[in-house]
Amino acid sequence: MVSFDLFDQLAGLLAPLTEKKKPSGAVMRPAKEESEHTIALDGRRVDYKVVRRRGRRGVGLKIDGSGLTVAASLTTPISAIEGLIGQHADWVAKKLGEWSERRIVPQRWETGATIFFMGEPVTLMIDVGHRRVCVERVLSHLFVRVKTADPADVEKAVKHWLKKQALPHFAQRAFLFARLHQLTPPQVFLSSANGRWGSCNSRREVRFSWRLIKARPALIDYVVCHELAHLRHMNHSAAFWAEVRRMCPEFETLKKELDRHDHQFRAF
Repeated sequence: MVSFDLFDQLAGLLAPLTEKKKPSGAVMRPAKEESEHTIALDGRRVDYKVVRRRGRRGVGLKIDGSGLTVAASLTTPISAIEGLIGQHADWVAKKLGEWSERRIVPQRWETGATIFFMGEPVTLMIDVGHRRVCVERVLSHLFVRVKTADPADVEKAVKHWLKKQALPHFAQRAFLFARLHQLTPPQVFLSSANGRWGSCNSRREVRFSWRLIKARPALIDYVVCHELAHLRHMNHSAAFWAEVRRMCPEFETLKKELDRHDHQFRAF
């Protein structure tokens, strides 16, 4: 037993001698780095962002409303990144063109401005000087009575009204489709998500972004069926998509339409 203790002490004394010493001036790079760059493609200037992460393998290109983003490792040289962009120059130009047409236009909160409700354009009619906020839809007009014309107050009132319309509509559609397809109706909640239209968890709770109420009814029904299908398949397997098709036969066409116009519904 004594010899074991002596051995441990000896090992402890020798350990510092065998450790590799790090250079005193070495600086650990962060796990993530971001930088802005510019490249010329067919005579056109293209700005792009590089997002580097430790452990990343390969280089990935993504184009969305914010432009071109390149995902790469911490050690990938810019020359390699720009070589890849050049190889996919036609695709990059095409996607940037598509997104330029889908650019989100800032919402105006004044009389005459338009919002979407259930797929229909609705014209705002702002009436100021009221102590109590009141929002009422009359045909294709939305009358918003507020204290002042402050855009923030008008926006708050309109959002509140949209949410009030959204929850009962989503809940009713979820109940209907659940009953039609022999499912126990789930609990339905609203979310403020701006990156996904719906979600479903193992507690049989379904959440829909209130912004979805801006889409036309058929698109809303597709999202409802999508989330209800998760009650049987908590994944995106072939079986899941077969279930979506069973509940919503035209889901592929509706999904493409929603993807094509979703920027209109995410404006606020």
